[in-house]
Amino acid sequence: MDFLALILCAYLALVLVQAFRFLKKKASTSPSNLPPGPPPLPVIGNLLELGDLPHKSLAKLAHTYGPIIKLQLGSITTIVISSPVVAREILQAHDMSFSNRLVPDALTAFKQDELGLPWAPISPLWRNLRRVCNLHIFSNKKLDSTQHLRLKKVQELFAYVKISARVGNAVDIGEAAFRTSLNFLSNTIFSLDLADPSSVSATEFKKVVSGVTLEAGKPNIADYFPLLKKIDPQGSRRRMKMYFGQMMDLFEELIQKRLQMRAASDYVRKDDVLDTLIDICEDKNEEMEIFQIKHLMLDLFVAGTDTTSGT
Repeated sequence: MDFLALILCAYLALVLVQAFRFLKKKASTSPSNLPPGPPPLPVIGNLLELGDLPHKSLAKLAHTYGPIIKLQLGSITTIVISSPVVAREILQAHDMSFSNRLVPDALTAFKQDELGLPWAPISPLWRNLRRVCNLHIFSNKKLDSTQHLRLKKVQELFAYVKISARVGNAVDIGEAAFRTSLNFLSNTIFSLDLADPSSVSATEFKKVVSGVTLEAGKPNIADYFPLLKKIDPQGSRRRMKMYFGQMMDLFEELIQKRLQMRAASDYVRKDDVLDTLIDICEDKNEEMEIFQIKHLMLDLFVAGTDTTSGT
């Protein structure tokens, strides 16, 4: 045991030395036209500057260094924009130049960084997924057609709060909002509730989605020191791979079940997102395959539930 601990300490020391050399070399060759920022510490850079409340820390730094700040987060040079005018210039006038982004290591599981719309680099695949979403999922016509679902789920949320208040039970607003958001998404995509408390499989799925949102938002040292990505020191990518695998298995099961239903002569279209995406795959005009549907669904669930996670 002591021998293994010695080897681990030696390996970490080697990594720190390599990281220090990398930072030193990078600092000596870094361009001089970078914006101002707080002086970085050796190895860790400005990580301590973020503190427990990064949004407040960045606001204080903006008062000192201006609306455009350079931070050295580990070995990653990061530019922080706090001016609405500059942010609008970057996101609208120069959006193509800044479209590609650093992908959190945890989200590289199942090649989601290559096949997922929010993370994939600009490519024919990315353009095609974006076109599919704009035309068939997020168009005004599609959003209007699902308005009754949003209204229904909000009414169910109000009814739950009302009943809980009547019997004197405390209401976990984060949990309730998360369940409502998850059920709205699952009804829009699959025409069924995936956060139904009475269903064991739905309860498990809700736990998996909660795990994904928690893992995606958790700080990961491998994101600041890419040299550590190979060993995944916090196990974030390993856990995310497990969560993604469980979600992919469920999506595969639901897709195959829908394909069998569509093959029946008496099938009545549900006209949900899944029916639409299967139509696109069968039509072949949008160059979309069945396996891409699962990655797109993963994007929709992660993005749709991230801000309402009840964990």
